[in-house]
Amino acid sequence: MSDKKNLDSAQEASGESNRMWGGRFAAAPDALMERINASIGFDKALYAQDIAGSVAHARMLGDAGILSDADVTAICDGLDTVKAEIEGGNFDFRADLEDIHMNVEGRLTDMIGDAAGRLHTARSRNDQVATDFRLWVRDAIDAADDALKSLQSALIDQAEAHADWVMPGFTHLQAAQPVTVGHHLLAYVEMFGRDRGRFSDARARLNESPLGAGALAGTSFPIDREATAKTLGFDRPTANSLDSVSDRDFVLEYLSAAAICAGHLSRLGEELVIWSSAQFRFVRLSDSFSTGSSMMPQKRNPDAAELIRGKTGRILGAFTALATVMKGLPLAYSKDMQEDKEPVFDAAETLMVCLAAAAGMTADMAFDRDRLAAAAGEGFTMATDLADWLVREAGVPFREAHRITGRVVALAEEKGCGLEDLPIADLQAIDARIDDSVFGVLGVDNSVRSRTSYGGTAPDNVRAQVASSRDRFLS
Repeated sequence: MSDKKNLDSAQEASGESNRMWGGRFAAAPDALMERINASIGFDKALYAQDIAGSVAHARMLGDAGILSDADVTAICDGLDTVKAEIEGGNFDFRADLEDIHMNVEGRLTDMIGDAAGRLHTARSRNDQVATDFRLWVRDAIDAADDALKSLQSALIDQAEAHADWVMPGFTHLQAAQPVTVGHHLLAYVEMFGRDRGRFSDARARLNESPLGAGALAGTSFPIDREATAKTLGFDRPTANSLDSVSDRDFVLEYLSAAAICAGHLSRLGEELVIWSSAQFRFVRLSDSFSTGSSMMPQKRNPDAAELIRGKTGRILGAFTALATVMKGLPLAYSKDMQEDKEPVFDAAETLMVCLAAAAGMTADMAFDRDRLAAAAGEGFTMATDLADWLVREAGVPFREAHRITGRVVALAEEKGCGLEDLPIADLQAIDARIDDSVFGVLGVDNSVRSRTSYGGTAPDNVRAQVASSRDRFLS
């Protein structure tokens, strides 16, 4: 066979799979190359953002006189039809067309012919995907913020209901000082509030439009990037075309915020696992968020809390994966950056499931007041109250008061009783400055009521912080 016939056969074999690449390549891609190159299996998730960007781009081209009104109408109507087909489950996603951009354009070409080919004027897949992905991450941030707000609402409701329920506060997982359940839960409200702040900061920085940056150098067409940015809800167009197509900071920032948030969720999950155990019995999770054992009929497992704790690794892994991809890339776009989407899509879905599960568990969980109160007094948790009393009422320097209290704790431990159960004579034998009024600070309820400093655990403080949290986070 002649070289001419070989070339003709290769071109015939390439068929539809090659039409988007133009005339540069004669042969169809090898099956393995097609498999490693195609991203449609996951980037079809960007269909709505891709179509929105294309509609904005087409209308801008029309307004700039680059496309005719007839072409703009045909393109926009066609894109609406493509979106309806995808959402109706009637769209044939083709791996040979590589990605969501070519799949949409390919279907548009089938529908409206040559006009579809004019849509790609003054843009590249590089700025197209950067725009689509910013829109998608922006939507993911908004969804995370809504879910975090719902979780905060559940925590605040529980904090209000348990503002004066005493429980042990821990350091090193050792009983430290009595706190209230409401105070403990409000700590997570603050954590998740910071998470919302990080997502908000990331959203503000990403909200610039790369559309119109082209492959890397901009375009010679008289486009209006301000117009497309405004149409798509961006604050402004990106300022540098090279940076526009090569930047994935916005994804890393989202993943960083998601990873920190997942860490907070994991801490909450860990505490619920501990608190719901037979050894603690602080809380009971509802049947909706618990499972049984296939072998042990008595078991009641906090699987939802454990899974929240476990799934944190997937989100942390997504950040690590993308940071590793990006660390050595020269400007501008490299195909490595196709690896930016799968971990992000998985992380976003995982985060949303965990946030929903955490909100559900929090709203349904029931505390055991008697068990919490009993545990609040275990481990000599009023020791600091005794030391503070010595400073406040007897004028003892704190370091000396600390030593005196340590001797009192040792005596109580020897006698197998709580500090409040020691006779006054035993206390005075250690230090004669102690009098009967000390018993006014040694009960757990007295202890928490005394912690009135701003941010402290006193029930009145908790109720004030509940009101403040509703105003700060839920209004």
